[in-house]
Amino acid sequence: MFPVLAHDRWRMVHFAVTQHPTAKWTAQQLRESFAWDTAPRYLLRDRARVFWEDFVAQVKAMGTQQVHSAPRPPWQRAHVERVIGTLRRECLDHLIVFNERCLYRHLQNFVNYDHRSRTHLALEKDRPEPRPVQQPDAGRIIAIPEVGGLHHRDERRAA
Repeated sequence: MFPVLAHDRWRMVHFAVTQHPTAKWTAQQLRESFAWDTAPRYLLRDRARVFWEDFVAQVKAMGTQQVHSAPRPPWQRAHVERVIGTLRRECLDHLIVFNERCLYRHLQNFVNYDHRSRTHLALEKDRPEPRPVQQPDAGRIIAIPEVGGLHHRDERRAA
């Protein structure tokens, strides 16, 4: 999996899956992540082989400065490591994945749930996409299934 995160609100800007990532593939994923006028100023990445020539050329063309983490310390990429761990624990550990398309669909469902419904302690129990506060008199609470029923969102609905 190739995740691209925005650190401002822990949003996953883009992700892709493949069994055989290459530098060309990762460069293409970077192009798909950002329009030219929205490229980030900095890009934190590890030293994996899929981030070589084509990828480095793409990053330079976008005017983005690369920040390399030291070899093998996951704590330097804590946000990405946390997101990948959450995806595994709260989604993939409970599903059977048949192929890349199936994996992509499950991940897309979870990312939508994560952005719109799942609260984050780092965001003071808000979501990456902010939500309005529902008043107690707005109706009774109902559970709306998400991620194929694996999770749910509580919402107030008028009777």
